[in-house]
Amino acid sequence: MKLRTVATAALVLAFSAVLPLAQAQQPKSNGEGAKSAEAADENTAAIQKTAIAFAEAFNRGDAKAIAGLWTASGEYIDESGAEYAGQEAIEKRYADFFKANPGAAIALEVDSVRSVSPDAAIEDGHAVLTLPPAGESTASAYSVVHVKVDGRWLMASVRDAQADGGTAHEHIADLEWLIGTWTAEEQGVTTESVCKWIGEKSFVERRYTTKAADGVETSGVQIIGWNAQAGHVQSWSFSADGSFAVGIWTPTEGGWQASITGVTLDGAATTAVNRLHRLDDNAYVWQSVNRSLDGTQLPDSDEVIMRRQLAK
Repeated sequence: MKLRTVATAALVLAFSAVLPLAQAQQPKSNGEGAKSAEAADENTAAIQKTAIAFAEAFNRGDAKAIAGLWTASGEYIDESGAEYAGQEAIEKRYADFFKANPGAAIALEVDSVRSVSPDAAIEDGHAVLTLPPAGESTASAYSVVHVKVDGRWLMASVRDAQADGGTAHEHIADLEWLIGTWTAEEQGVTTESVCKWIGEKSFVERRYTTKAADGVETSGVQIIGWNAQAGHVQSWSFSADGSFAVGIWTPTEGGWQASITGVTLDGAATTAVNRLHRLDDNAYVWQSVNRSLDGTQLPDSDEVIMRRQLAK
């Protein structure tokens, strides 16, 4: 069993605090139903706090604090069926993981949270774990049983499973909001980006044109799709000047983040992290950070607000 696999599902709580949690039960029309719905909301909020604590501990590399979020007899079961029972065993696994994988990152998509009783809830979702420095990513499905112990929500069981195949479109369906024509103008620089589905909605094609204040234009095309072998959303970008790049996309709160590696026409290596944050149906913020050219660090770009070009 690979250590990466051990941690994948057990770490998936890291971002659940910043993603919407769906409710499985609809409130009833009477007073009792309203109270039940209110209690379910309170339980969800409490589980979110547990997730926040998990994320903070994970980002510190604090295995002991992470293990403390389980019940004393909590368990982790990986996709092969191997079981790690008790806080001590869980702490050791996290400690080993952090030692072997400093700077690892995880992105989570919560599918649902179901309240099964006043003191128990089940969370299901999918996760993508990215390991530096190569940026290798793996995807998994997970299920977490939360229980309330002495008024505090703890994880009783975390189960990992291989993510089901699904269709290519299902894996990138969240990019639907990008479809359309987007424009921006910042400091004399104008940008137009046209996104559309291609290949029976298995890919998103984005064609862009940027015109600088001096009139010089650059253009290119980007294809975004699901890489089933690697288990992540990926992009392939080609510029008119002959440069190209590949990106690994992970969902974030309100948008996406793409870790980009590329090569210029002259053969220089480039890296960047591009962030897209959705403001509403008709606007999003784009920014490129952690940029480098041929090993030299470059400053982050300014934030650019892209606005949808609405039909007249």
